[in-house]
Amino acid sequence: MKPRTWITAALGTVALGAALVWAFAPRPLPVETAPAVRGHFETVVDEEGKTLLADRYVVTAPLAGQLARMTLKEGDSVDAGAAVAMLAPVMPAMLDERSRRELQARAQVAEAGAQRAATRIARAEVGLEQAQMELRRAEPLSQQGFIAPTRLDSNRLAVRAAEEELASARADRHMATHEIEQARAALSATRGASGAGHGGLVLRAPVAGHVLRVLQASEGTVAIGTPLLELGDTGRLEVVAELLTSDALAVQPGSRVTIERWGGPSVLQGRVLRIEPGAFTKVSALGVEEQRVRVHIGITSPHAQWQRLGDGYRVSVRIVVLEREHALQVPASAVFPLPAAARVTLPAAAASSASAVAAAEGPAQHAVFVADGGRARQVAVEVLARNASMAWIRDGLEPGTALVLYPPSALRDGQRIQHRQP
Repeated sequence: MKPRTWITAALGTVALGAALVWAFAPRPLPVETAPAVRGHFETVVDEEGKTLLADRYVVTAPLAGQLARMTLKEGDSVDAGAAVAMLAPVMPAMLDERSRRELQARAQVAEAGAQRAATRIARAEVGLEQAQMELRRAEPLSQQGFIAPTRLDSNRLAVRAAEEELASARADRHMATHEIEQARAALSATRGASGAGHGGLVLRAPVAGHVLRVLQASEGTVAIGTPLLELGDTGRLEVVAELLTSDALAVQPGSRVTIERWGGPSVLQGRVLRIEPGAFTKVSALGVEEQRVRVHIGITSPHAQWQRLGDGYRVSVRIVVLEREHALQVPASAVFPLPAAARVTLPAAAASSASAVAAAEGPAQHAVFVADGGRARQVAVEVLARNASMAWIRDGLEPGTALVLYPPSALRDGQRIQHRQP
């Protein structure tokens, strides 16, 4: 063969070999990336809730009689002691011996309730004094840095809760006093019912507030103890959310709460007041039995922002169970579990505050892929907590480090990667 033919054949063979090498060479794996960041991190419990009056009062008929037609409507404002209903005597039911004995027993029960309310007031005053003493002790310690700011917030919340408890106890005593007056007036009405021209019994509001429901609007004869109307102060609202027991264990009294989708233009702020100790079974929309517990939340935003909010309104709450400032965070989609054989023990981090978090998921059970010069480098990380979008890890990555999102199962340490636009 001619030399030129040999050269042409050799060049063709080299070109074919290069084409085959290029065709079967591993390609860079296209991936999406996002940076690690340092900033505010929080985990929340999202749940639906509804508003509930802190105190609700039902005005009942203290004796059997003829009820005059109600003039009050739902939403009307009433003052403490204002007339809300009128009962006229009915013969002879208001004069029989059994009714008289029942009214005497009702008066004795009302007096016992007044004594119980006085005892509750004394106990609430002691609790308020104790909470104020704790707050006075905590304020200088907080200024000197001996206690955490959250402890000072808890002490302030305890003072506010004690003040609310004292106000509620005083309201109970006020209502008990009215019940005594109504019971005594009922006894007087039965004794004087046989006299001509008796004007009847006036029922008065035990507290200032609004009419929530009129239970007996029409004129008619009512039996003793018949509910007539409900009263309450809509300025003292709570939010009640039914949480899964597993979520409720992470919630503490005093936890910060944001109240959303309540119908107003702004987001309201609140604090967890108390968690009921008993759970109950509730069937979900999918037919699954769930154990839930009621959590009571106080609204801390100014009343002017939510003054149109009423009793039984539906809202959404976000209860913050954990929050940290300057936390190192990575996208939750970048974290994947390590096989048991590949797990290692990481050195203890310098930040002891992170180790105190019960949400830590164990040392070096997870890893991420770092985009380093066009290749993926596997780095073991310790996840302390996570929320819907981010995972809080111990120090070990620099903020701004590019991480592979949703790493495919075929990705290996050191493999070539190529950034793909989402």
